[in-house]
Amino acid sequence: MANARNAIGRLVDSFAGLPGIGRKTAERLAHHVLRMPPAEALAFADAIRAVKENLRPCKVCFNLAEAELCDICRDPRRDRSILCVVEQVRDLLAIEQAGNYRGVYHVLQGKVAPLEGKGPESLTLDPLVARVKQGEVREVIMGTTPNVEGDATALVVAQRLAGLPVELTRLARGLTVGASLEQANRDMLADAIATRQRLP
Repeated sequence: MANARNAIGRLVDSFAGLPGIGRKTAERLAHHVLRMPPAEALAFADAIRAVKENLRPCKVCFNLAEAELCDICRDPRRDRSILCVVEQVRDLLAIEQAGNYRGVYHVLQGKVAPLEGKGPESLTLDPLVARVKQGEVREVIMGTTPNVEGDATALVVAQRLAGLPVELTRLARGLTVGASLEQANRDMLADAIATRQRLP
């Protein structure tokens, strides 16, 4: 019985370690897993294992990929002259769900956040500059979060791309200031992409 309590306790602790999951919710999730049919619970565990073992950053854009390139970078229908720079993969997914963007992406894997000890050196800026220098990209859209840190990140990116022959634009400010892209609804993101603005 002690082993069963330890197993449940470990599962509760694991769920409670997830962002936005409190102790009570973690307990409910753990007991839900306990009530699952064995095949369903093991499939859930296999899905987690597959994500950790099989996914890696795309070697071009740093999106998640099961091969060297992600699905977007492999898609010949994407417009490689337009590149949207986002902070995280979840921001990319939010824009994709809006459904009207046909360019490609670059995931910075973070943002400039001095209070958290994260500077420009922690971002994938060098690969971004290298991509733009290849000459295929004509427009770089700043798809960073519309808040102080997102604006600081966009400024750093703009400074690194200064002097290169690309137009720099940003998502329209119909997005709520301070909100993350993943919280924006589909129509809002679609409009922000369509009405993006040239950076000064």
